Amino acid sequence: MDFGTEFKPLTVQPQEIESLSFRMITEELGSHDFSPEHYPVVQRIIHASADFELGRSLVFHPEAVQAGIAAILQGQPVIADVEMVRAGIAKERIGRYGGEVRVHISDPEVVEDAKRLATTRAIIAVRKACMEAPEGIYVIGNAPTALLELIRLIKEGAARPSLVVGMPVGFVSAAESKDELRKLDIPYITNIGRKGGSTVVVAAVNALTLLAVQHTAEQKL
Repeated sequence: MDFGTEFKPLTVQPQEIESLSFRMITEELGSHDFSPEHYPVVQRIIHASADFELGRSLVFHPEAVQAGIAAILQGQPVIADVEMVRAGIAKERIGRYGGEVRVHISDPEVVEDAKRLATTRAIIAVRKACMEAPEGIYVIGNAPTALLELIRLIKEGAARPSLVVGMPVGFVSAAESKDELRKLDIPYITNIGRKGGSTVVVAAVNALTLLAVQHTAEQKL
């Protein structure tokens, strides 16, 4: 089978691929207003999504990165809205500090309560999570209803997350849920608009885990 002229990759070395990608991201992104503290998270998200528009739309609470690192180091659980998010998070780096990644969307009692109350499993899953881990790290990339319910519980004092990574993707309530999140005075990482998704929130959390590992290494010097 003839595929025409053979294309040869610039490199096949994993670390070189990542380093080259990061240099290309920095060059293409150009001037921006992200702080040196926030930029590693932005860079990872663009790397995972290849979406500069999304990258430029990111919004950070001033304490978001430091709060996220501190929560990881303290072993706070990471609460994911769906299994796809849990699958992508670097669980080894979370686990080395005593944390774990949880998702309740398919728990039998969550499924049953959602049917009984005629609401989404995402809403019931967030309620369960907030009862078990009100100070956890909440990571929502798919379900705007989960983010809106979390915001309601925060306003009512039933939850005080260490960090909310809220970037649900979609058309119904996705952008609006992020607008509401940005009104809260809690640490958050979010974006403006409809874009988001599992890959994006996973990239944000994994960037924070790398920063936590870096912090630990620096403390040992």
